[in-house]
Amino acid sequence: ALQVLCGVPSWHVHVVQSASLIFMYTLHIANKNYSSWSLRPWILLRQLDIAFNEEMHPFQADIQAQRKSYLAFSPSAKVPVLQDGQTVVWDSLAIAEYLAEAHAGVWPEDRAARAWARSASSEMHAGFPHLRERCTMNCAVRATPKIVTAELQQDIERVNTLFNQGLARFGGPFLGGAAFTAVDAMYAPVVFRIQTYDLPMQGAAAEYVSRMLAL
Repeated sequence: ALQVLCGVPSWHVHVVQSASLIFMYTLHIANKNYSSWSLRPWILLRQLDIAFNEEMHPFQADIQAQRKSYLAFSPSAKVPVLQDGQTVVWDSLAIAEYLAEAHAGVWPEDRAARAWARSASSEMHAGFPHLRERCTMNCAVRATPKIVTAELQQDIERVNTLFNQGLARFGGPFLGGAAFTAVDAMYAPVVFRIQTYDLPMQGAAAEYVSRMLAL
């Protein structure tokens, strides 16, 4: 299940390897237990059965040492980074768009669903600052926010609205329709935050969270 992946080293073996298999991509990430941005392209590649090699780079207490180490593969000194031969793509959303140029199914086929999915993904990419700050990513724990501020409550309500809107408009069981796509990958870390902090979801949104955790 998706919820098992965090903190379990065996999940690094995520594609069947053989002597004749040559990986097209290398994905550089940090620990998916803590790095929400790393989780997004990882789960997208995995759910779409796109072969890739995973290179895990642990976070370091010494930020400057980490930056120096990360600069060896990442122009921004951050993760995730996708390598495709000599092409280097950094940032989760940029990776999704790059993959969409070569692989079917990254975004919904329906044009309206695709527009909604891209908009919702961009909102996740740039927004929800209070959810990020007060409900930090840690799949392995269960906790409650110390204070549910008005701003955090607005972020939680917006997640509810987006989940229920996508499911109702495009028929589910995923946000953009029948298949898992990049918009589901973008909200996968939110699903874990909902589980970790027991954040309230209403209606179909609650069912969607359970469905994602069961992948």
